Amino acid sequence: MPPDKKTRFEQLALPHLNRVWQLARWLARNDAQAQEVVQEAWLRAWRYFDGFNGTAEDARAWLLAIVRNAFYDSVAARPETEPLDEAGPDAVDWRFNPEILAARADARRVLEQALRQLPVAYREMIVLRELAECSYEEIATLTGLPPGTVMSRLSRARSQLAQLLGAAQPGTTR
Repeated sequence: MPPDKKTRFEQLALPHLNRVWQLARWLARNDAQAQEVVQEAWLRAWRYFDGFNGTAEDARAWLLAIVRNAFYDSVAARPETEPLDEAGPDAVDWRFNPEILAARADARRVLEQALRQLPVAYREMIVLRELAECSYEEIATLTGLPPGTVMSRLSRARSQLAQLLGAAQPGTTR
């Protein structure tokens, strides 16, 4: 007997929830909008899940494509706003050595600031490849771009990110 819709959805979709969140957060650049994007994407995934016949690996690309579409739909529906406190209360974990945590938090902040400065098309490439661990072919499928364009856009994104990180001085705030 095949699993019911809820069980199959949980088996195929839930393992990718962290990657879904990562993509939404990096595209949206703030947690509040990312939560809305993930919620909308999850609703869309559930709504159209009966038509999905792929594997668990296919589910990752399918879900990331839904997140991407939900993000761009949300951008089209409202102007971009910046939250007052992007770091939030979970920015620092005080359970470990404060000096190490401070260094990690600083490095993370510098990287996040550099990623935020990238155009959304470049940021999307970095997030899909480096954080969501999508292949070039999966990114091409997700974005509707030819694989060559994906590779060149990713190369330009990495170059621009390296320039931004090179320009950032340790311990400086922007």
